Amino acid sequence: MTIRLHYDQETDAAYLRFSESAVVESEEVAPNVVQDYDSDGRMVGMEVLNARHQLPADALIAAE
Repeated sequence: MTIRLHYDQETDAAYLRFSESAVVESEEVAPNVVQDYDSDGRMVGMEVLNARHQLPADALIAAE
């Protein structure tokens, strides 16, 4: 499994993708943090809003 990090500077949103499985459900688990789940209830991704304030700068620089 390869974890991929995408970052959109314009919206200041980061997305960590853990699996290529289809997302069937999403849940806001904390302010500005949304987790995505597949049909088996496994987490397949996580969106972090206001990312510059929540994630290390070097991670965002290295993101796709």
